[in-house]
Amino acid sequence: MRLLLLALLLALAAPAWAAEPKRQVIIDDEGFAIPHLMLLEDPRVEVLGITTVSGNVWANRATAMVLRGLELLGRTEVPVAEGATFPLLNSEARTERWEALYGKLIWKGAFMKRWAEPTAQSTPPYHGPFDPVDLIGGNPKLKALKEPAAQFLIRMVRAHPHQVTIIASGPLTNLALAQRLDPEFASLVKELVIMGGSLAPRQVLEGKSASDFAREFVNTPRREFNIRFDPEAASMTAHAPWPKVTIIPADPSTATQLAPALVERLAKAARLPVAAFLRRMEPGFPMWDEIAVAVWLDPSIVTKSERLWYDFNTDFGAGYGDMLTWHDAYRPRLDEGLADVVLSVDVARMEALMAQALGER
Repeated sequence: MRLLLLALLLALAAPAWAAEPKRQVIIDDEGFAIPHLMLLEDPRVEVLGITTVSGNVWANRATAMVLRGLELLGRTEVPVAEGATFPLLNSEARTERWEALYGKLIWKGAFMKRWAEPTAQSTPPYHGPFDPVDLIGGNPKLKALKEPAAQFLIRMVRAHPHQVTIIASGPLTNLALAQRLDPEFASLVKELVIMGGSLAPRQVLEGKSASDFAREFVNTPRREFNIRFDPEAASMTAHAPWPKVTIIPADPSTATQLAPALVERLAKAARLPVAAFLRRMEPGFPMWDEIAVAVWLDPSIVTKSERLWYDFNTDFGAGYGDMLTWHDAYRPRLDEGLADVVLSVDVARMEALMAQALGER
């Protein structure tokens, strides 16, 4: 009787989420940053794995960053699978040819050698796709799986049918490859969350560092880096039979900024290894991927969204990689995708949610 009473008291004292099954997620991205920390540190979430892809950096560098991050967090049990090194068709040479015809891109990720004009953010070092990786904070001892990311995604989704959310915060190359390898792949996913695309962002924050990013959309409102890096993969992904898709385009990001005060708040909330990692981050950037993770963790932070049919432009013209959207009466009806597109979020609540995910109570 005493044991039964003790068990009952412990159950009543446990937080509400302790009785709920953990939400299963795979992170598909090109690096390691705050969104990864939010998911790895949240006790309500089970990260089944992290897959990497070329985007902001080449896939081999992204993989090393993820492995080192997991070591620092003491989460070495999380499997990592390296994904596509190159986009399906786009390349550095094709990007340079496109720029000669249609003008300079603000951000080119792994193809980036210099900013087109002075900016508050630092210029990242340029590397080739197979250059040796030597991270500033030390290289990982942890190894990635031998299995390519596309096959890992298929295996995990088939092992947990209709249970896994994929949060894709980089180019969509791995997802396109997985769908081509297994035509049932997308239909077995619970939800796909995409950080990518753009409708019509407007500057919200004041200050030079904020305008550095908002200016990108003044003349090119439908262009966004993750999609522009591999438009063919994005379009293939748009035509796959996902049960549910949520898209976080660039639009809500112009109201956000990883300010130094927010970094310090997150660091104070986090345990020591995470805090040290956070304090080494460069502030000043909009919180693109953080929004995607926060919306998945708590959809109630969304203040405006719209249900739209969508695809991405693959014509090698001025609109290459642009996001295409339609209301139902106007769509071409060529198996384009249907998604809930997030247009704005409650930024204060999102920042509080970030801090809570990292340990703030």
